Amino acid sequence: PDLGRRFAERKRCADLECSMLMCRGKAMRDFKGPDCRFVNFKKGEAVYVYYKLIGESTELWAGSVGSDFGYFPKDLLEINHNYSNEELELPTDVSLTWVFF
Repeated sequence: PDLGRRFAERKRCADLECSMLMCRGKAMRDFKGPDCRFVNFKKGEAVYVYYKLIGESTELWAGSVGSDFGYFPKDLLEINHNYSNEELELPTDVSLTWVFF
């Protein structure tokens, strides 16, 4: 299917608005994203996960580092704290996703 600017049709979140933290981790190496939809981080920085893409782009999660929010490869994160064990599966439609300009 044509996803437009979305990476996947569905995502997993801790709540219906995807505003609750799912987990926190430590960056295992530096990451600089290819565009403004991605969050950059340095090795050792804390990364907070708000949702996980599922379906075609299962390698991407969305979260924050400091005040910056965006996507990043999940394989670069070592999880060290889970905030929620519940995961809701939701569509990644425009009303539920973060929009970057």
